Formats: sequence, C-alpha cells, structure tokens
Amino acid sequence: MQTKQLGNTSLHLTRIGFGSWAIGGGNWKFGWGHQDEQEAIDAIVTAVDHGINWVDTAAVYGGGQSEILVGKALKRLGSARRPIVATKCGRVMRDPETIDKVLKRESIIAECEASLSRLGLDCIDLYQLHWPEPDEDIEEGWGALVDLKQQGKVREIGVSNHNVRQLKRLQAIFPVGSLQPPYSLIAPEAENEILPFCGQENIGVVCYSPMYKGLLTGKFNVERAQTLPASDHRSRDARFQSPQIEVHLGLVECLKNVAQQSGRSLAELAIAWVLRRPEVTSAIVGARSPAQVLETIRAADQDLTATDLVTIEQLRAGHRQALLHAS
Repeated sequence: MQTKQLGNTSLHLTRIGFGSWAIGGGNWKFGWGHQDEQEAIDAIVTAVDHGINWVDTAAVYGGGQSEILVGKALKRLGSARRPIVATKCGRVMRDPETIDKVLKRESIIAECEASLSRLGLDCIDLYQLHWPEPDEDIEEGWGALVDLKQQGKVREIGVSNHNVRQLKRLQAIFPVGSLQPPYSLIAPEAENEILPFCGQENIGVVCYSPMYKGLLTGKFNVERAQTLPASDHRSRDARFQSPQIEVHLGLVECLKNVAQQSGRSLAELAIAWVLRRPEVTSAIVGARSPAQVLETIRAADQDLTATDLVTIEQLRAGHRQALLHAS
C-alpha cells in the first residue's frame, strides 16, 4: 500500500489508517454499541497484515477502552510489526455520561502518561489535541504538546477538529504537524477553508468518518436507523434521523450505481472520493471486525475517473438542494 508524508512531520502514513473510535464499545456517551474485544484486536491485526501502517485512537474512546485494545493488538503484533500509533488528549471521562473538556497543561501531561501505559509504549508517534475546547486554553494545551515532544514522550504533534483561525494561533507557537477534520460526501465542509489552508501551510490532513459513520456503506436503511440502540450515539445524530436520513439515503442509492459501474463497493467509492484531494494524507477508516477491514482495504489504491467525479459532483448538487428543501 502506498504511503504519503504527513505534512511537515517525519511520519509516512498509508493512504488508509485503522480507526478505533467504534471499538471503544457502547458504555459511554459517544459509543457505538457492544463490541467484541477479540474481534477488535483481530481487526487491527488484519489491517496491519494487509498493509495498513497506522492506527488512530483516543483516550476518551470508551474511557480508555479503545487504547487498551490497541495496546493488546500491538503486543500481539510485536515490535517488528508495530504500526504507527496516533492518539488524542483533551477529553477526560468522569463517568459514562460526563466528559470534561480540559486543555490545561497538568491534565494533558497526566493524560499522555495514562495513554502510554494503556498502549504499552514509551513514545506516542502522533499526539493530538482532540477538540479546541475550551477555546481560550488551546495555546496552553498546544504548549504542553510541544513540551512532550521535546521530552521525547511523543514524536509528532497535531490537532483535531480545529478551524483555520485556531490553527493560525497555534502556528504562531510551533508548527502544526497535522489536522484531523471530519470529511465525507455527506459532511464535506472541510473543503471550504480547512483543506486549502492546510495545503498552503503544509499541514498534513488525516480525515475521519469518510463513510460518515457507516451511512456511506450502503448497509443502512430508515428502519435500521430508527432501531439503533441507545448505546449507539448515532441514534442521537441528526443525520440518522428524519428528515435528513431519507435525503442521505437517496444520495446513497445514486452513488451505488456509480460504484457498481466502476467495479467497486460504495464504501470504497466514498473513501476514494476523500483521498482524491491532494491535501489529504490519509483517511481514517473505522472497523469493528476483520471482515469490515477487508471490505474497504482496496480503496487505498483506487483512483476515481474524471467521469466518476463529474457524476458525483452532479449528485452532490442535487443532495444539497434536497437537504435545503427538507430543512
């Protein structure tokens, strides 16, 4: 699988990374329902076996549960096969329904030590501020990451979910290595300002939710969306509820035809569309089982044709209009 340098950092990432948000389980506010632990570990190992060289996680996913499972997979893989590991700080779970937004230096230092322990590592390859909240503390949080880098606790530092204005504030302190924004056919807002700015500043982009939480896999329908368990945060996501869900599924049905004509799955089409942007280093593709890894792995080496792109842009325009009428 081909790799690409992550902005101005020393890291070279495969075009797809393994996303471990969902394997944090369902026992927290933004969970995805029950997760079989062995399937999660097997999924990570399968990803590495098939060429993926990096894993993205976060301390808050399941209150550390995701990092624990990633750590178990790393131990099973051994040092010779260990993938690059990216994790995040700035969200502290007090209980399953209470997540504090903390960017104070003392908290971030403690979070880093806890993540290192759960992952079984001496150094985190990419450490990121998870959210720019509280906004007034992002400089303090970023300064803590700079110190951790200088201490050798982390190799490279970046951020997630920050806007251009916030990126500029951090750039004045220390170069931002990477940004992790949401980006997909259903949530394409990063195209407006964020991607051009990152391209101009040589900030690597690792986008998350390229399949928008499974909605762009073709496996969803209205009935499934309506019966998601309370332990699955998607049951509270407006894009999975009426009137939006019907509009999104209409786009999905049209995209299925494009995917079939080009001999790929809808999920592969959605990922390849995200990777078409030159600013995007890699797409974080979540998986909860080895089978899900195998369903998307080919997208890393697939390019969309000019005809595909024109058709998709036409469908996107119709989708935007349908959303306006539905709101």
